[in-house]
Amino acid sequence: MAENLKVERREDFGKGAARRIRRDNAIPAVLYGHEMDPVHLVLPYHATALIARNSNALIELELPDGKTKLALIKDIQRHPVRREIQHLDLIVVKRGEKVEVDIPFQVEGEPVSPATHIMELNDLTILVDALKVPEVIEISVEGLEEGTQIFAGDLTLPEGAELVTDAEALVVSVEVPQVDEADLETPEAEDAEGEEAAEGEESSEDAEDSDEE
Repeated sequence: MAENLKVERREDFGKGAARRIRRDNAIPAVLYGHEMDPVHLVLPYHATALIARNSNALIELELPDGKTKLALIKDIQRHPVRREIQHLDLIVVKRGEKVEVDIPFQVEGEPVSPATHIMELNDLTILVDALKVPEVIEISVEGLEEGTQIFAGDLTLPEGAELVTDAEALVVSVEVPQVDEADLETPEAEDAEGEEAAEGEESSEDAEDSDEE
């Protein structure tokens, strides 16, 4: 279901204008696609930030002239420190068409202890109906044993979706964490080493004292 968002057209351009838009608690954005000329917009910050929690959110944009456009979030630019949204790229979509999107994973369950799951990919690229873009692709690792591997082609996709990522791409592996032998040293062993070193220093000092005498 599309989220409704009332937007304004952007009239001023340049870095200074973009900063003013952000100071006014809004977000500069650009809308493009379907061979239309890019349209520069100003979006309300709070409502947009809520929608953008889903990176592939479908938005029904209400333009100042009363027309509406369906769009998907194509790219989000954030401040490197504060993580605030700085700019949005929106792509126009039409009902019934398929779009290529990157969908993040959501892992459910736990493998057989002491194994753990390791993510080999961050997301999955699929071709899917613009009105049926999922927020996440769910992967269950419940009860899986060490050595289990899940490939892109093993995953369940939304009805009608097509896999774009290579079907042989490794998505998840189940492994037992390897422990570094250095981490196995006990505090007692470290204390013993420290005592030996101290005794060595004392012996050296005694020898030096004997030489001086």
